[in-house]
Amino acid sequence: MLWLVTLVTLALLTVLIVSYNRLVRDKHRAAAGWSDIEVQLKRRHDLIPKLVTAVQQYAGYEQATLQRVTALRQAAAGSNSAQQSGTEVQLSAALFKVFALAEDYPDLKSNESFLHLQREISSVEQDIQFARRYYNGAVNHFNTRIDSFPDLIVARLLRFTPVDYFDFEGSNR
Repeated sequence: MLWLVTLVTLALLTVLIVSYNRLVRDKHRAAAGWSDIEVQLKRRHDLIPKLVTAVQQYAGYEQATLQRVTALRQAAAGSNSAQQSGTEVQLSAALFKVFALAEDYPDLKSNESFLHLQREISSVEQDIQFARRYYNGAVNHFNTRIDSFPDLIVARLLRFTPVDYFDFEGSNR
């Protein structure tokens, strides 16, 4: 009888340890994914002043669009993770408007500096999407785990909480 109690206790302890370690691993994957997003957003934020300068040389009277991009960049850089996805959506829309300005300015469309910055920002936008997909996948995996048996027991005992998605399209999950 003592062997049976010992065996059940060891099995239960093993399940708890494995469950805890998986939760910690998944939580760290989500944190690493968020860090990747922040790196890409910083790259984009660093390119925006250069883009604004390049556009100002050709489209001086489009000042309102350029000021909006600059203001949104500052807001995005200073926002916390809960606000960041909404601010980044607005910043993406404003950047799209800046690129649309090039259609009205043939000299700007042929400017090598502008074209280089446009390619770089487009590349960063793709990298942001890849990082967002990885992060949201890690968040989905973690959130599913803390809501699934037997991990939910360990998660509730140790106060693991769900992580928010980085929703770049502006809709809530």
